Amino acid sequence: MFNKILVAVNNTEVGKQVFEKAVSLAVATNAELLLLHVVSPFDEDYLNPDSIETRSSYKTPTDAVEYYIGQWNTLKQEGIDFLTLLTNQAIAKGVTVDFTQELGEPSRLICEIARSWNADLIILGRRGLHGLSEFLLGSVSNYVLHHAPCSVLTVQGISTATPETPMTLK
Repeated sequence: MFNKILVAVNNTEVGKQVFEKAVSLAVATNAELLLLHVVSPFDEDYLNPDSIETRSSYKTPTDAVEYYIGQWNTLKQEGIDFLTLLTNQAIAKGVTVDFTQELGEPSRLICEIARSWNADLIILGRRGLHGLSEFLLGSVSNYVLHHAPCSVLTVQGISTATPETPMTLK
């Protein structure tokens, strides 16, 4: 049925649900998983250069650059730690799994990686945005549904226009 499943995950409750569905399906079909986490400079959860705390934390342009480099390094390491945790959980259930973390626009990266890896299925979450919220915040799942080179399974999340609470790493 499915041999190679690309799983787009993030550190949210929906991301946890996506991962659990993917592992269940991989166990049932003996499929290989590729976990993908995208660090996006456009994500509202990431760096906010306009915050008062951020602006007051540096005195010179060099301080600002060092601050942002440190923030990006922290975000990248948190992503790797998250992917490592999920990988270990999948391996414990007997699933063949690998992971990758990319920087860029999630919608396009998911489709590009699925194409280059020859995925049979993409599994990703959906926040349930619609109307103006979807237009302003974008819809990764909508783009992937229309541009994916393979089948797509979306996991419905909580319908909200606000960021979700990150999962705690155990």
